[in-house]
Amino acid sequence: MESSHKPSGFMKVVIFALVLGLLSFVSNLYADWLWFKSVNYQQVFTIILSSKVLLYIIVFAFTFTLFFVNLLIAGRNIRLQKQNETTQQSDILYLFPDDSTWKKFLTGSGSKWLLVLISALIAFLLSSISSDNWIIVQQYLSRVAVGTLDPVFFKDISFYFFNLEFYNMVYSLLMSNLIFLLIVISIIYFINLSASFISMNWKHFSAGKAHIAIVISLIFLLKAWGYYLSKFGLLFSSSGFVYGATYTDLHARLLAYKVLLIISVVIALLLIINIFIRRMQWIMISIATWIVLVIILQGVYPSLMQKFIVQPNQFNKEKTNIERAIQYTRQAYNLDNVDNKELNISYDLNINDPVHKTTIDNIRLWDWLPLKTTYQNLQQLRPYYVFEDVDIDRYYINGDYRQLMLSAREIDQEGLPTQAKDWINQRLMYTHGYGVVASPVNEIAQEGFPNFFIKDVPPQFYTDLHLDRPEVYFGERTNSYVIVNTNQKEFNYPQGEQNVSTVYQSRSGIALNSFSKRLLFAWVLKDYKMLLSSDINTESQILMNRNVKERTAMLAPYLRFDSDPYIVITPEGDLFWVLDAYSITNKYPYSQPFDADTGANYIRNSVKVTCNAYSGEMQFYIADQNDPIIRTYAKIFPGFYKPLAEMPAGLKSHIRYPEDMFSIQADIFSTFHMTDPTVFYSKEDAWVVPYEIVEDKRTQVQPYYLMMRLPEETEPEYILMLPYSPNNRLNMVAWMCVRMDNGNYGKMLVYNFPKQETIYGPEQIESRINQDTVISQQLALWNQRGSKVYRGNLLIIPMKTSLLYVEPLYLQAENSQLPELKRVIVGYGNKIVMEPSLDAALTALFGSSENTKSTSTTETTAETGEQTVTGLIVSARDLYDKAQESIKEGNWQAYGDNLKQLDEVILKLEALSGIASQASQPSQTTGE
Repeated sequence: MESSHKPSGFMKVVIFALVLGLLSFVSNLYADWLWFKSVNYQQVFTIILSSKVLLYIIVFAFTFTLFFVNLLIAGRNIRLQKQNETTQQSDILYLFPDDSTWKKFLTGSGSKWLLVLISALIAFLLSSISSDNWIIVQQYLSRVAVGTLDPVFFKDISFYFFNLEFYNMVYSLLMSNLIFLLIVISIIYFINLSASFISMNWKHFSAGKAHIAIVISLIFLLKAWGYYLSKFGLLFSSSGFVYGATYTDLHARLLAYKVLLIISVVIALLLIINIFIRRMQWIMISIATWIVLVIILQGVYPSLMQKFIVQPNQFNKEKTNIERAIQYTRQAYNLDNVDNKELNISYDLNINDPVHKTTIDNIRLWDWLPLKTTYQNLQQLRPYYVFEDVDIDRYYINGDYRQLMLSAREIDQEGLPTQAKDWINQRLMYTHGYGVVASPVNEIAQEGFPNFFIKDVPPQFYTDLHLDRPEVYFGERTNSYVIVNTNQKEFNYPQGEQNVSTVYQSRSGIALNSFSKRLLFAWVLKDYKMLLSSDINTESQILMNRNVKERTAMLAPYLRFDSDPYIVITPEGDLFWVLDAYSITNKYPYSQPFDADTGANYIRNSVKVTCNAYSGEMQFYIADQNDPIIRTYAKIFPGFYKPLAEMPAGLKSHIRYPEDMFSIQADIFSTFHMTDPTVFYSKEDAWVVPYEIVEDKRTQVQPYYLMMRLPEETEPEYILMLPYSPNNRLNMVAWMCVRMDNGNYGKMLVYNFPKQETIYGPEQIESRINQDTVISQQLALWNQRGSKVYRGNLLIIPMKTSLLYVEPLYLQAENSQLPELKRVIVGYGNKIVMEPSLDAALTALFGSSENTKSTSTTETTAETGEQTVTGLIVSARDLYDKAQESIKEGNWQAYGDNLKQLDEVILKLEALSGIASQASQPSQTTGE
């Protein structure tokens, strides 16, 4: 008898799995809490966890109560019905016999526990899903007003940001509950039906039908509320000429929602009344009427209105909505305050004017991709070091305002030799990267390499920049956890035949000061060696979540982070990562989305995040006090967000306007710069971001940072800019920039060119480069001699009322990964030159004196220089062809002689390029 009460083997496995799952959940939760505590943000963890738990409990309790009560009612109705049927008729035929498994479960002595289990499982499912919406609830409870009303329902925009999101969440939760409930009780009643039910006699089995009717009526009442909420969703409609409510939405779909709301309420009332009147046809007619009206009002009627009323007279019908779309889209992307200026281009540039010095000294000749490869080859130093990215920023170097390119030297443990990839090396010794490399954007050292301001390990400094704490424990590539302050000293950097060691000085990790914590992290990280290692002591710390993107996202998972964290050297000699974070929503009325997947149509660069590369300490600063979303988050997490004014000056001077944000704004502005609804409707002045040639591939121009003096300004400043071309044309129509210095952070400017004048766009300049006989022959020659030419970004440099076009050329051997900057192509007006350096190119264009102006073309170049260069190019081509023929003939002696002569011709050609530059008319100057 006793053995019958023991759990079966299957139940033992189930219980063991549940206990193991619970243990794993609690262990991971406690480990997360220890990590949040180690970074001094345990309050954030508490708020997030308590929000999730409280929402989970509320939803679970509501769902469980709803289902359990209704299942009890269903069971009672079934028992009463059976008693009535047995009394009235002794021989009852049921669809399922009384001894069926289902009926035993549902009507037996243990049925109440089954009802508890069913209710608990459904409650667990719905509450688990709902708990992820904790931020929607918190936003609703902490919402702040925007101060702008929508143009249709005249509600503050905050209603759409916060209230509507919350109401839709509640609606979905309630509807899910009622749909599940209807399905479950219908199944229960169906299993217990008698065969006489098939006759559809409404008076028979009335209790069950009444129960189902009540649930259906609640669904229709809730559906009425859904129609009420849906009318606000029209402001985000994508079915019309513009995004937002259009004529058909406001005159057909809005009417449909109002009518269907009333019909839903009427059907709900009829279902309730019918419980007492018991007229089956009322229900059938009501539901059929609802279905027909849905088809007509939401499908047929809007389509007919759009086709026969709107399309024949679309502009007049949609003019008001076009104006709304323009106004609200510009507001959503912070484009309503863009300062538009007219810029008349002239070709009287005095390149030697001192006002252009800062601009010229900071023209970027190095592209990040070839420079990253060069850094990796020249400064990797050991196979386990890696440069993940190259960042661009501005610094005062020996008193001069300079633009630099920097990259952190991070550690990649995959680069360790195979025999060195043991637990001690990967977890205790090789724990961090070391230092950065930095070089100016425009300087070329010997052999076409960058001129390093910081290089090597330990770091060598060639300016007043310095690093007191060069170790990089946290970065873009550091994805593994490590244990520091152990009995095993850490590798710091190589020095000759020896390695220099170090000990971690910060206390920002999780202390492993007890066996229980070692056991905990051995379990969570699945690393049993943590328990066995004799190197770990009570002073040891574990550093986790070291990737700066993932690290910051753990603290603020509701923000969207920029794709490009960048490294900063502070005046104190510390290394910090700076990350940009965005507030985003898809609920800004009439605003055009920038993200097709999420429908996001509002964005603000509301937060700047700093992360110490040594300690991992993070700070979150509010960068946009006008953003209602970040103000709401600040209320949810008191003390978490700091004012930007509290950011240390050494970091604040390096905050940049992010490229991702600017790209989104520039893309939207390309259409929404047209503020006249007539022009917008016809798209007669639509712009596009132009294309350029990068590494022989047609690529859309990306925003780029420049240090320059804007027209009408007296001081040079740091800007991010992008050119525009007219749609379906290649010339340039405008350029857009955003300012960052001199108290002008975030201010946007657009310089418009005269429409009656042709200003060369990037693709036109690229075509002129390809068509230039001297340049194209030189490129072809390089590409055919075992080398590969890499064409860099074409930069358009505004200088007063003139434009300068600059494109660097890199040369890389096919069997090498070491690009060298060999030439600089510069265009101005109708002239294109290619020279070994930017200075030489500018001299070729403008001459060495202040007032020299070059106007001639290749055909009018100094005759001797032009003929010599051209002749040498032809000779080089002939020698190359002869060498190829010698290979085919198997004449290796002739092949070697031809190559030797070809090398001599190349040397002469490079030497004569200087002669051509000094001629009164440059040999590599072309004109149209």
